[in-house]
Amino acid sequence: MHRLAAVIVPPVLGFDVSIPLMVFNSVPHYDVRVCTARPGPVPTVGGPDVVVAHGLEALEEADTVIAVGSGGEQAPPEVLDALREAAGGGARIASLCTGAFVLAQAGLLDGRRATTHWGLAGDLAARFPSVDVRPDVLFVEDEGIFTSAGAAAAIDLCLHLIRLDYGAAVANTAARLAVVSPVRPGGQAQFIETPLPPERGTSLAPTRAWALEHLDRPLTLADLARHARISVRTLTRRFHAETGLSPLQWLLHRRVDRARELLETTGLPMDQVAGRSGLGSADSLRKHLVSRVGLTPTAYRASFTREPLSS
Repeated sequence: MHRLAAVIVPPVLGFDVSIPLMVFNSVPHYDVRVCTARPGPVPTVGGPDVVVAHGLEALEEADTVIAVGSGGEQAPPEVLDALREAAGGGARIASLCTGAFVLAQAGLLDGRRATTHWGLAGDLAARFPSVDVRPDVLFVEDEGIFTSAGAAAAIDLCLHLIRLDYGAAVANTAARLAVVSPVRPGGQAQFIETPLPPERGTSLAPTRAWALEHLDRPLTLADLARHARISVRTLTRRFHAETGLSPLQWLLHRRVDRARELLETTGLPMDQVAGRSGLGSADSLRKHLVSRVGLTPTAYRASFTREPLSS
């Protein structure tokens, strides 16, 4: 059981408090404790109080500590001390949205890349010039410390942590329960783009859903454009606006994700995993998996298989 402590630092949005509870409690691998410096009712911005039962002692045995809240005020000294002690003790440290300000106050982001809500990125950079603030990403990791942008990006980070801990199949289950996309998009391509207005009131979501149902086929730009009933040029432009990736890059990410899930949940030979995910051959599967996650298919299966293998 992975012990996770979400430390609440007012001011905080009620939505942000709910995210780690919703995402991590949706799969049976985490013991989640919400804690704060002064247990009891904690006010939220624009919402009802939340009652937090645990104090900062919850951080002492946590494997992962997530800072939630406080973009505008100085965090209590005891919170900053507890975060430093947790980091020094080997806990994985993360923040959701404005929680990056708390990590910065604790000195945990000095010399590191970090992000927060795009509307507050300039403030974070001005107040903490030693932090390399990246305002254009959904989340970022630097030497074991994770920070996320605001709102839904916090869900993206939580799913990413589950993926690191228990693999793609478990993370995908959590994503389905939260009714969100498992990856938006993955790897180092986490850039937020300003979407172009969908033409004629439509989007490419139906085409992406169709592509996911046909990943085992050699899909081309022409195939995708034909399904969307637009030109290849328009497809490419709108695809990038909606996902931050080109159509072929998006397809490759989804194929690798499908391969990861097949490796975790089936005993299929490598060539069949490659075929069903559309990666073609076992050699291609190996190349892309090593590039994406740093593990060979055999090593990945050994690390992340959690259920009895089937075909």
